[in-house]
Amino acid sequence: MNATKLSLLISFAEKYTVLVIGVVSSMIMARLLTPAQVGIFSIGAVVVGVTQLIRDFGIGQYLIQERELTAERIRAAYTLTLLIAWVMAALLALCSAPIAAFYGEPGVGQVLRILALNCLLIPFGSITLPVLRRQMRFGAIYWINVANALVNLIVCVVLVKLGYGYLSLAWAAVAGGVATVAVSLLFRPPEMPWLPGWRGVRQLLSFGVYATGSNVLDEVGVAAPDMIIGKVLSVEAVGLFGKAQAVLNIFNMLITKAVTPVILPLFSAHSREGGDMKRIYLHMVACLAGLSWPFYAVLAVVPFQLIRLLYGDQWDASAPLVRIMCLSTALFCLFGPGRDLFVAMGHVRLRARLEAVSVPLRVIGIGIAAPFGLEAIAWSIAATSLVRSLLIYRGLAALTGLRFADLCATLGRSGGVTVCAALPPLLLTFAPGLQHAPPLMFLALAGGGAILGWCAGILLLNHELKTELITMTRQLSQRLAPRPARR
Repeated sequence: MNATKLSLLISFAEKYTVLVIGVVSSMIMARLLTPAQVGIFSIGAVVVGVTQLIRDFGIGQYLIQERELTAERIRAAYTLTLLIAWVMAALLALCSAPIAAFYGEPGVGQVLRILALNCLLIPFGSITLPVLRRQMRFGAIYWINVANALVNLIVCVVLVKLGYGYLSLAWAAVAGGVATVAVSLLFRPPEMPWLPGWRGVRQLLSFGVYATGSNVLDEVGVAAPDMIIGKVLSVEAVGLFGKAQAVLNIFNMLITKAVTPVILPLFSAHSREGGDMKRIYLHMVACLAGLSWPFYAVLAVVPFQLIRLLYGDQWDASAPLVRIMCLSTALFCLFGPGRDLFVAMGHVRLRARLEAVSVPLRVIGIGIAAPFGLEAIAWSIAATSLVRSLLIYRGLAALTGLRFADLCATLGRSGGVTVCAALPPLLLTFAPGLQHAPPLMFLALAGGGAILGWCAGILLLNHELKTELITMTRQLSQRLAPRPARR
């Protein structure tokens, strides 16, 4: 097994382990906390998410893509991380009261003050993670992130049972941060320096300004719905919208977030070696489309049953939002990796310019739609996501020579696979009596039919994933086959 496949395998194992823990946590919290309580924490979390990107300052990306990573440059990265993170912690604490007053909810301020503690902790482990990613040491990253998820879950459940309510989510995040730092120290590469230093800071600043601008704008686009909904509608609406986003993010947790840690190091290595970036990008797009398009097509058919199974029927209002945003989310899965390609090829400014155009459009669209309700917001997000995908495509065309005809030729078979996967669940919705069947029963039938249809489409249409599917099937059959008894 080559290094890339092994890295992907470990990355998938890590993300799936974290996903299982996260799903269990979400299912428990959805039943123990109300939508309003979840909404209070969500508002605080998205505010902290924006400051976290400022704290990172693109340092992780810099450490991964830098052609010659020296101890001097790592010291400079540590220095900047420490300074920025502690400044962000102080700002969160100072601004917690005004932000809480803005939303008319004191609990938001409490959440912000607790989460500010994470900013004090993060610098002691955050430099280790990108260096491990650069070295493709995804086994170490597995244990770091799993430790974070497990500690978060355990602390959250214990505190909810003790009556801490939504504050349980905030204190659990801090406990998870402590676990991340502790475990990352165990896997810290021996060649990494321990002390900070100032030499090389100027070069890092030059990269970080554009990387941070791009990342902050991206996070503002992600955070905008919760922040605007919390102000214009209600904290309960924030909770409902958040659950819709959580369902849409299942694919990200299953596939995208497992692939993403490998994408930037892989693109960076190919760029340093002078490889054909257009070819590798098209191959990645074909594989992602073969996975993401069928997933979102099936999800658009079964959102009510899935939400009731995961969270309970008190969250039913989230289901129509899922259906509205499925198409644009599936499309953006294909162009999201293009942003990492820009960074890998040394065009971090291009990524920043694209975000500077697309994110304000998203925020303006949400602001205009908010008075008309959650479904109007979902439609505005879908529309601006399509515009964002178009902008990234134009950047890819300029850098790699990618053409629309290339994409169509690459994605044609994925469209056929999508039809094969979505047809069985769609037919089940017309079956007498199944509409009122228990969610688990309906989803088991729909999921089984979708998987069979997907496999048939991959094989019959000779999709790019066919080789991987056959290899995986053979390996699985070999593992499950009984071994001959020894004489």
